[in-house]
Amino acid sequence: MLDVPARLVVAGAAGALLNLTPCVLPVVPVKIRTIILHPGESRPHRIAAATAFLSGTLLFFLALGVASTALHGTWGVLFQSRVTLVLLVSVLAATGIMMFFDIALPLPEIVYRVGGGRFFEPFSSGALAAILATPCTGPFLGGILAVSLTQPPMAVVAVFLSGIGLALPYVILLLRPKLLEKLPRGGEWARRVHQALAFLLLAGAVFFAQGLLPSPLGNWLWRIWAFLLVGWAVLVAVRGKSLAGRSVAAGFAVIAIALAYTGGLLAHASPGPLDWQPFSAKGLAAARHERRPVLIEFTAAWCINCKILERTVYRSPAVAAAAHGADILPLKADLTMPNRDLDKRLVEYGGAGLPFAAVLDGRGAIIRQFSGLFTADALIDAIKLAGKVQLKPGQA
Repeated sequence: MLDVPARLVVAGAAGALLNLTPCVLPVVPVKIRTIILHPGESRPHRIAAATAFLSGTLLFFLALGVASTALHGTWGVLFQSRVTLVLLVSVLAATGIMMFFDIALPLPEIVYRVGGGRFFEPFSSGALAAILATPCTGPFLGGILAVSLTQPPMAVVAVFLSGIGLALPYVILLLRPKLLEKLPRGGEWARRVHQALAFLLLAGAVFFAQGLLPSPLGNWLWRIWAFLLVGWAVLVAVRGKSLAGRSVAAGFAVIAIALAYTGGLLAHASPGPLDWQPFSAKGLAAARHERRPVLIEFTAAWCINCKILERTVYRSPAVAAAAHGADILPLKADLTMPNRDLDKRLVEYGGAGLPFAAVLDGRGAIIRQFSGLFTADALIDAIKLAGKVQLKPGQA
């Protein structure tokens, strides 16, 4: 599992990538104007302007971090709503299409007329960039934020503060305006990068759409996405005018398809080595009566990290061997849709969000809890420990 510094680095890089999305691109003219006109030649003025720009961005991300901390245990409720999923899928799909076809995001004229004092405009431009970035954060920051939401409050706030990645390129330019002259010119390579990022947004839309559709339809959506991606890469290879543009398309297509396949998104969904049973109070009681240890996985179709665990840890042959050796009963608690009983069970076992897993011994006592991502070795140790618990005759 990534530690806090690693999450900050990854989230910072993701924030920097947001500058290439159609959510943020419309405000670039405002940012450039800030860089060129407002700081002046004085170094202290440039430092103050850079600080103001960074403060505007971080203030918005800090507000999101505080909100995330306050709603730490209830974010999943939002994704249990079909309305929320429909809106999220619609925004991601629409933004991806706009990015691919280079359609500008319509903005009020006032956005381009941001004015005020020497340092108010940098501050407001930084805040505006953060606000405009929110519709595009799904496929870029979604994974790292999902990991952070399983951590203590300060870690959550710290990751949101890593929105510094969004502001960093402009802070550097505010401090060194002459670097504007050395920036690479746009061209076919830049257009292909935008189109590649559009496929990332569409992948995010497909992922969350799985929670709204039957499993076979979700699998077909991934196949359609892969077909369109390969078709785009081939078309660019044939008609592309520059080697850089063709390289971007080919490289992204190969990496994206490889990641999707290894992640099981394009592969046939097999049950896996563990014989998962739907969670039920009856099944739990039967296991306790038989003095069998239990593995409970709390998951949902919209939980990115849950899918990672299901494609890696829970499919590990070593985990399966340990589970069979301990005669453990695997129970799956699906929180894709609202379920008050399962919500109560999640809290009862010490969970505050997804993914979450608990290993119980034959008495029903908790041996170990797992929040967020974890390793197969850690789960194997817990399973073996649960299997070694000996009960006295007549003990329930």
